[in-house]
Amino acid sequence: MDIVQLLFEAGFWAATVRMATPLIFGTIGELICERAGVLNLGIEGIMAAGCMTGWTWVYFGGDLWTGVLVAAVVGAMFGLLHAVFTVHLGLSQHVTGLGITMLATAISSFVFRMLLPNVTTPPKIIPFQPLEIPFLSDIPFLGKVVFTQSPMTILALFTVVGVAYFLRKTPAGLALCMTGENPMAVESQGLSVFAIRTWAVMMGSALMAVGGAFLTMSAFDAFYIGMVNGRGWICIALVVFASWNPGKALVGTLIFAAFDALQMRVQQQSGMVIPYQFYLMMPYVFSIVALIIMSRRSAYPKALLVPFRKGER
Repeated sequence: MDIVQLLFEAGFWAATVRMATPLIFGTIGELICERAGVLNLGIEGIMAAGCMTGWTWVYFGGDLWTGVLVAAVVGAMFGLLHAVFTVHLGLSQHVTGLGITMLATAISSFVFRMLLPNVTTPPKIIPFQPLEIPFLSDIPFLGKVVFTQSPMTILALFTVVGVAYFLRKTPAGLALCMTGENPMAVESQGLSVFAIRTWAVMMGSALMAVGGAFLTMSAFDAFYIGMVNGRGWICIALVVFASWNPGKALVGTLIFAAFDALQMRVQQQSGMVIPYQFYLMMPYVFSIVALIIMSRRSAYPKALLVPFRKGER
């Protein structure tokens, strides 16, 4: 197989954008949390909760977009729980985040088993279908890559643009960024650091859950335990790779997804000459290498992981 030729195929890049979608939601959600000074290691569990919640809503008769909204609300509630412990009580962000991951994952599995106790094969729903945007989908190459995707993929791309504009151009966004850099300066302006961080963690967690919902409501049509498959941890690494910049985060997710799509194509073409585990590890190895290179130049938020206590300097 000619890999160079593959890189010029619209179908390959369309698959890359599709596979990047849950990573885009998760990475942007984690980026919002960290720009406010809070590390959210609960992302893996929150994405699992989004998977289960969105799918369950649709399976029991709800519509797809309401399922996305319900998943976002559930993610925001887990974010609120994380914020209570880390922002308001000042507890360890690492320990709390891992606890949220275990809690959300366990609850998702438990609720699924309680609702469908006798299921042996994952039940299916009718997921989002690819959406062809008139005129735009006819653009050579780009039309097939971007404008024939699931509505949730289009939403993810708009989310990147919206968050980038919010963080750079709006007073609220600038206040959020400053909360992650110098919370005392934010407090001196009469703003509540606690409120800003709580809001940021809730909104970021909502996006993480929507990323999980994409897996069951767009990429696949069923829910099964473990389907997040480490995507949450990759999102955390991609935030560092992107130097906490939404635009670079989009590039990072596309690079990882391209490696993932590439390993699938290479694996199909090469047969079993090389063990399939080698191909599966390719995206992660390249991600680690890229992370090492980029992290040396990353300027992380100065107040990241630092609890804020009002009045202390």
